[in-house]
Amino acid sequence: MNLLEALGLQYPVMQAGMGGVAGGELAGAVSAAGALGTVGIAAPHAFAAELRRAATLAPGRPVAANLLVPFIRKAHIDVCITAGVAAVVLHDGIPRRWIAALRSAGIPVLCTVGSAAQARQALAAGADGLVAQGVEAGGHLVAERPLAVTLTEVLQAADGVPVLAAGGVADGADVRRLLTAGAAGAVAGTRFLLTTESRAHPDYQRRVLDAQRTIRTLLFGLGWPLPHRVVPNAATDRWCGHSDLGPGLARGLSRVSGPLGRLLPLSARGDTVALQRVSLPLYTPALPLAGMPASVVDRSALYAGETMHRIHDVVAAAEAVARLAP
Repeated sequence: MNLLEALGLQYPVMQAGMGGVAGGELAGAVSAAGALGTVGIAAPHAFAAELRRAATLAPGRPVAANLLVPFIRKAHIDVCITAGVAAVVLHDGIPRRWIAALRSAGIPVLCTVGSAAQARQALAAGADGLVAQGVEAGGHLVAERPLAVTLTEVLQAADGVPVLAAGGVADGADVRRLLTAGAAGAVAGTRFLLTTESRAHPDYQRRVLDAQRTIRTLLFGLGWPLPHRVVPNAATDRWCGHSDLGPGLARGLSRVSGPLGRLLPLSARGDTVALQRVSLPLYTPALPLAGMPASVVDRSALYAGETMHRIHDVVAAAEAVARLAP
């Protein structure tokens, strides 16, 4: 029995823990529909409230938490333990002490990896499972190659440890294909970004639906210099004309800004969007959320994966789960 089966899920599908977008409403709706909802990282107090909201909406169902390693505080670990989350997914790092703390509390830990080397490192640190990411995934990328390549080598390195697959998951056929390839389940992000329970700004959702392409860039890396996949907007049109990665100035500032990003409270990240300008290539990873002015959509990151080519509507989370059912 693999990890998702042990949780008693109806479908072997996990909703990606998109910070800001994936609150209690989305995670709770996904879990109530039979998949695994995931609350994205937030400031600890808000994070705890969102986990409680998800549990209220999906009584008796498992709910997971997603933690971005560069921004984890001990309070986040304490919140996960107090909430009794079904699992924690760690992204962009393999912190042994946090893995040990969660596992000692009986919480399974999965690490997102993009290579066999990262997979072996995560397993050596005590991870209970892995999320193999492909470069076609939206958001922040630890992968540099397509999921078909990453999944094969991560499965070999995992040697029986459950591996979920992330990147390019739009429908039930994708989930079936990944299960056949050996994955224990699939992780979907963009499909759940485009739901009514998502906290993404409505204009952000419309941009994703209307987009013709995505780009892998470093433009929105101030404070978190990790490559990310987005759909174009005025900021990328202005600054990524010569290279999708963005101008050298922005990339250089992003590289040196990592320590500063760790010091900035998560609660303040939304406020930074108001300061960003199309004319100045200084962009944080913050994304446009419902309730923000529509103008932020052109000067913040519009994360989306390559599945945007195959997703054509905004639906309720329960409908999204049904469409992903294998």
